Amino acid sequence: MLLVTSNKRRQLLNVRFIGQVQREEFQTAREDMAAELGALSRGFRYLADFSQLDSMGLDCVPEIGRVMELLDQAGASLTVRFIPDPSKDIGMNILTIFHYTKRPQIVAHQNILDAAKALSL
Repeated sequence: MLLVTSNKRRQLLNVRFIGQVQREEFQTAREDMAAELGALSRGFRYLADFSQLDSMGLDCVPEIGRVMELLDQAGASLTVRFIPDPSKDIGMNILTIFHYTKRPQIVAHQNILDAAKALSL
């Protein structure tokens, strides 16, 4: 499952990857993201939270690329990835090269407190 939320006051989009994420779930997630992005301004910050991810198949890779392109078009200025288990990173840095044309600042953290600091929370 992907859970999409936002905080307009903090200009923050949050996507939590939960359990066994399936490719089919990304369509709904992109629709949810588009709705949440409508309330945010260019320069918003994005938190990708992989702390509750159990697994995600390689067939999700193109979908992650589409999400990155959506964030890029919407004007994300900072992407923070919270990935406590580095073995669950399915090549995010490589995907970034191909799907972010505006090159926002991107950081990854294994600790939620460090991720929160990076987001100035």
